[in-house]
This record gives sequence, structure tokens and C-alpha cells, in this order.
Amino acid sequence: MRKKIHPAFVFTILAVFIGILIINRPKFEEHPVKTKPNPVQVENQALHNLDKPIIDLSGWQRPSEINYDILSKNISGAIVRVHSGNQITTENDASYTNGTDKAYKSHITELQKRNIPVAVYAYVSAKNVQDMEKAAEAFYNAASPYNPSYYWLDVEEKTMSDMNKGVEAFRSKLAALGAKNIGIYIGVYFMQEHSVSTDNFTAVWIPTYGTDSGYFESTPVTELDYDLHQYTSKGRLVGFDHHLDLNMISLKKNKEETFRKLFLKP
Repeated sequence: MRKKIHPAFVFTILAVFIGILIINRPKFEEHPVKTKPNPVQVENQALHNLDKPIIDLSGWQRPSEINYDILSKNISGAIVRVHSGNQITTENDASYTNGTDKAYKSHITELQKRNIPVAVYAYVSAKNVQDMEKAAEAFYNAASPYNPSYYWLDVEEKTMSDMNKGVEAFRSKLAALGAKNIGIYIGVYFMQEHSVSTDNFTAVWIPTYGTDSGYFESTPVTELDYDLHQYTSKGRLVGFDHHLDLNMISLKKNKEETFRKLFLKP
């Protein structure tokens, strides 16, 4: 006659077995998906797509409305807004009241996952030198962990009597914090009207739209030595169903050399 096995013994054996499985289960959290861009892959992809436009993005382009997989195949590079100025009095869809862009983390992360080279920009709007420096510090602290290729100052609005002094305060603070590549986005007329110098910047980006048809129409008529041309605010690309700012390397410059300068040398 077989000896009857006590239920408690069976339970103990099962408990030990389950415990062993739990202890030895694969620890997937120790092997996260790598999202850090591979420099070689970024360079190869960017140079393959060199004739495609460069876009600039901000919180006004909602990540939930972007198919990054598709959009990334239609661009060569991107410039993402990180800071929208410290003069915001109420939170909006694109920025917090401290000036931080609401979508910059998503834009940068999703683009870098797909090996798109990314630069960053900040809208310059402080009213005195001290606030310019504070805005520059906030911009740098938010953007630097992503190792952007360039830091751009978007200068469109007169917020100080000596705007050149304010812009230089912003730029020099960025440089002191460690930003190596600093450019300025500015309209030629605004630059001349408010005596803003581009001399201390290593790159210049200008907007000239023509009729703003959504397409490139003509080379800007200017004596200014510029690197990047924003040629429309009404561009359309597959992967996003709304307007986009589209940009291109100056036709006066060597395309590959200038692209490397702006996007492939962080």
C-alpha cells in the first residue's frame, strides 16, 4: 500500500519551486532599449538625406500628431525649441510659465532614436542683462543632456533698449556654461534696425519666405554671410498633417561641409 503524501509537503515543494523561478527570472529592466544615437549611423543617414529639408519644431507641433518614423525619412536634420523666453505670463499649449517648451524632450528623444541629428534653440525675450543670463542658463541646463550639435538664439523681438547687449549677454553666458557651437536666428531687417551684431556667433540662420508658398522660391538678397535659410513657414511633409518651417543650407555654401558644421560636430 502506497504512503499517502501530506498536502502540506506538496505545498512546500511548489512554493520552493515558484520561489526559484522568481529569483531566476530574466531581469529585463537591466537591459533597457538603447536610445543614444550612434554617431556613424547618424552621419551616414544624414548625408544620404542631405537634399531633404531641415525642420524646426516646438511645442506647437504636438508629438501626438507626429509620425516620427515617417517624418524622419523625409528630413536631414532638426532644430528643436527648448526654451521659449521668460516673459510668458500664462501657461499655453506649447510652453510652461517658466519658459520651458512642453514638447522638447519628446521631440529630441524621438528624433535621436531614429538617428536624426538635432540642434536646439531658445527664443530670446528677456528685458535686461541679468534675465538674459538666467534664460541662457535655463536653456543650457535643459538642452545639454541631449548633446545637441548647435545652440541657436532666436532673436525676433526688441525687449531691451540695447538689444545687441542683451543678445551678447545671452550668448556669452551660454559659452561660459560650456556650449561650443552657438548660432543666431535673425531677420536681416531686424538685425540692421536694432544694430544686432552677428560677429561673435559661429553660424547665422535667416528667414526669407518670399510668398511663403510652402516651397523654396529664391535665394535671399543680402550681403550677410549666412549658413541656414528658413524658406517657408507653410511647408508640408509626410508624417505630420500641419504646416512646418522648412530650412535649407545656404546655396552660397558647400552643402556637405556646412551640414557637418551645423549638425555633425557636437
